[in-house]
Amino acid sequence: MASRSLGGLSGIRGGGGGGGKKSLSARNAAVERRNLITVCRFSVKTLIDRSCFETIDDSSPEFNNFAAILEQILSHRLKGQVTWFGYESPRSFWDYIRVACRKVSQNCICSIENMENVSSSRAKGRAWIRVALMEKHLSEYISTALRDFKTTRRFYEDGAIVLGEEANMLAGMLLGLNAIDFSFCLKGEGLDGSFPAVIDYTPYLKYIQSSDSISSDEEELRTLGSSGSESSTPENVGPPFLMDENSWFNKCKRVKQKYQLTLEQKNKILLQRIEDSDLAHKLEKEQLEYIIVELQDQLKSYQSLDQLSAEVSLSQTSLDPGQSQEGDGKQDTLNVMSEGKEDTPSLLGLCGSLTSVASYKSLTSLKSNDYLASPTTEMTSPGLTPS
Repeated sequence: MASRSLGGLSGIRGGGGGGGKKSLSARNAAVERRNLITVCRFSVKTLIDRSCFETIDDSSPEFNNFAAILEQILSHRLKGQVTWFGYESPRSFWDYIRVACRKVSQNCICSIENMENVSSSRAKGRAWIRVALMEKHLSEYISTALRDFKTTRRFYEDGAIVLGEEANMLAGMLLGLNAIDFSFCLKGEGLDGSFPAVIDYTPYLKYIQSSDSISSDEEELRTLGSSGSESSTPENVGPPFLMDENSWFNKCKRVKQKYQLTLEQKNKILLQRIEDSDLAHKLEKEQLEYIIVELQDQLKSYQSLDQLSAEVSLSQTSLDPGQSQEGDGKQDTLNVMSEGKEDTPSLLGLCGSLTSVASYKSLTSLKSNDYLASPTTEMTSPGLTPS
């Protein structure tokens, strides 16, 4: 009976130990899923912040870390591929993506499958991440794949991130990446599928030292100082440490003062520049106002001149009738004079027709001994030419 009771107790203890291991493994899996989702959220935020200052490409450490995190999430508890001999070979998340994302309109699955420089499944998965980011469709691909629950169940084991509640958060987080313009080279070293993706957790860790840890560090420093010198006593160990602490405090204080001084100098320089610019603007404004006033005065003077010219023209038009009569009288006298001179031989009669080429002789070519016949001279012919 005693042996049976001991056996029963041992069985109970064994069963309790198995249950404890299962609960511990389940808790560890939950912590792993939560950590990956949290780190993914942090990486998305850092990518968005970095995109405000520079273009995101393959050389960006923020993108490389995000790609590694997303690859780890999509590869979390991924089932292996069973061979003919019953063994499971490792599988890449690209095998799941190319099946689950076929329903996405205008997808890039076929173009990635036909890429010549990308041969391995892992490299094709990394190329898909880059192409989906450049097309701004990564969130659409992930949400479409997660909606195909039957395919997801076929590729992943229980406890995977894509099968849990965290999967709904993943598609929402990736939606913010559509605001970033990515630029990738699909022939670079980042597509090499020979090495696994490694996540750098250091940018997302924040270490806060507790007061107990600080006190233990101080005590350890004291013990190290006392063991280093035999003549030193515990009473003489404390002051050097405090002196070092004071020196560090003074150094930080000096750096702070120096920073404040430089900041004040910069502020003064900026204020002086602002005052100079304001003064220059005021002077320029005054000059422009003076020019405007001068132009207005010139315009007024021009307007007065126009008025004077108009008045003068009006006065001239009022005097036009008398002038026209005088002009008519002068024209009559000229007509009478012309009629009276018709009996006298004209230059045309003496010199011939100026228009005819044969009898033409220019008046300017007449020499000093040439002369024109006087009307009082006896002429046998009215068309007598010079001798």
